[in-house]
Amino acid sequence: MTKITDLLVKDFKMEQIRKQFPLLNHSIYANTAATGLLYDDLLEWRQEHDLDYLIGGSNMKQQSNKMHGETRKVVGDFFNCESNNVALVPNFTIGLNFLLEGLNKKEKVLLLKGDYPSLNWPFESRGFDITHLSITKNLEEHIYDTIKTKGITVLALSVVQWLNGIMIDLSFLKKLKADFKDLLIISDGTQFLGTRSFDFSSSGIDVIGASAYKWLLSGYGNGLVLIKEQAKERFLLTTKGYGSGRNAIEFDHKRTFCKHLEPGHLDSLSFGSLQFSLEFLQKIGLENIDKQNKQLSQKAKLSFESLDLLDEVVVSRDSHSTIFNIKANEKVFNRLLEHEVVCVQRGDGVRISFHFYNTLKEIDKIIDILKM
Repeated sequence: MTKITDLLVKDFKMEQIRKQFPLLNHSIYANTAATGLLYDDLLEWRQEHDLDYLIGGSNMKQQSNKMHGETRKVVGDFFNCESNNVALVPNFTIGLNFLLEGLNKKEKVLLLKGDYPSLNWPFESRGFDITHLSITKNLEEHIYDTIKTKGITVLALSVVQWLNGIMIDLSFLKKLKADFKDLLIISDGTQFLGTRSFDFSSSGIDVIGASAYKWLLSGYGNGLVLIKEQAKERFLLTTKGYGSGRNAIEFDHKRTFCKHLEPGHLDSLSFGSLQFSLEFLQKIGLENIDKQNKQLSQKAKLSFESLDLLDEVVVSRDSHSTIFNIKANEKVFNRLLEHEVVCVQRGDGVRISFHFYNTLKEIDKIIDILKM
């Protein structure tokens, strides 16, 4: 089988790419918002990794520190972030909790109602002064007004909402940073990073983290945190350990900011998978992934809207992600499953999510099933 990693993908070769994902041979996979797919090239790399470990033991593992540095470089290049401002974490939740241990409890925080629990709960459990804002058609306008009138110092929100796929306007976040220079913007990018091109350096976001098992297709046990240099002064981190920092106590002053987010040993299989998948996505072409996902989003939104399956707030917004929560009861959900559509119940409906390996024809098939 030809590997994607052996190709220079100048054009979007959908048929070749889809062959990498065996599950697509028998199902319409509309559940990347829950779990991204494993693919042939990554499976082969992981098997070779463990074979090297089997044969090499500690000699193989001693090379992992070098590999982790390479992974930070690949992550930085992928999202345009200096590698020393990249932290490798097992998942978003751990990274955020480490960060918030060092955030002043006097900060005034704005959260969105219904946002991902692993984003909201860490703030809510630490005694911050919190304002909750409902997600409405004019979400950005309401965020702006609330920050201005309530003296908010920290805005924490998901770029893409996990329940219904509503996506924050990234240009709006840049305006926020321009108008409120002391505002700290922390984002959960788990349902966003990997779906579209994203330039962290030029964005209005100060800190973004993500678990990489969804849209970045990296498997479980790996994630990332990116932080702007000027945002570091807002945190006083005390987390430390020998595993990845390797700093003797007398050299503790040399411990970099991101090392506080990596207090223990990092798994070479997990973070090697992250590096491999980012390079895999780069070879497919971020511009191709971006274009395909926008087409899927536009077609799905129009199709679901024509059947009156979307919430009014979703319909009213100009731009949307590839995650949709459609109005569907248990009977409709079971019908989708019977027709080999992999999806999940979330909230009051059924969540359907598409990635670049999905096709427009698959959306048509889902619509036909829903019309039965």
